[in-house]
Amino acid sequence: MDLQAAADILAGHRLRPGAFPGLPEALHPPDLAAARRLQDAVHERLSARLGPRIGWKIGCTTAVMQRFLGIPEPCEGGIFQANVQDSPGRFPATAHHRIGVECEIAVRIGRDLPPGEHGHEALAAAVQSVLPAIEVVDDRYADFAALGAPTLLADDFFQAGCVLGSPVADWHGLDLAALSGRMLVDGAEVGRGHGRDVLGHPLAALAWLSATLARRGGRGLMAGEIVLLGSLAQTQWIKPGARITIEIEALGRVEMAA
Repeated sequence: MDLQAAADILAGHRLRPGAFPGLPEALHPPDLAAARRLQDAVHERLSARLGPRIGWKIGCTTAVMQRFLGIPEPCEGGIFQANVQDSPGRFPATAHHRIGVECEIAVRIGRDLPPGEHGHEALAAAVQSVLPAIEVVDDRYADFAALGAPTLLADDFFQAGCVLGSPVADWHGLDLAALSGRMLVDGAEVGRGHGRDVLGHPLAALAWLSATLARRGGRGLMAGEIVLLGSLAQTQWIKPGARITIEIEALGRVEMAA
């Protein structure tokens, strides 16, 4: 695989969304390890246009999303400064190929964590605040199922942006696993779930990311980073003009227009 050529194609497509048919056969990442090296190269190119990577999203952390995408394990993607908004946000559907939204619990990291595997107690101590969030995704492919998990991972697993609610700093007394969340489109409920649907506990998803980043060249979670921990409900593909609301118990609500 020509890493640089593949990164040029993926980054170029991200900046000009459309029905991407996929990489040429010779440029396919053969496995997830190769996909993560390719993702790094894509991130270098995107940062020049979208600002620095300021966090991570974790996809496929719930059974409903694993079934929906046909991928049995979590996958991580980068979040870039230009694609993050505070609620109420606006991501025009016409600027995307096929825009979708997801119902997320997010965290902001308050202090650097050294690379490695960390338990819930250490992770909780490093989390400055917990936030309700809408992840904005884009099915920017001619047929995403035909691409395979390595290419989707290299391309940040549908990531297109996010809208963040107000941070909750006094969250340590909350049972994150028990929190319920729901998604509404134009006022009608279209999905709901609980924190425990995310790998059993939202901090379990953060633990997975911390361990995965450590294997990616000894990286750690950094102060200031935002992490979207996984959708509590199945992705909803929305139409231009739709209004989306996410409500998560004890964390609040987030709103977005498409």
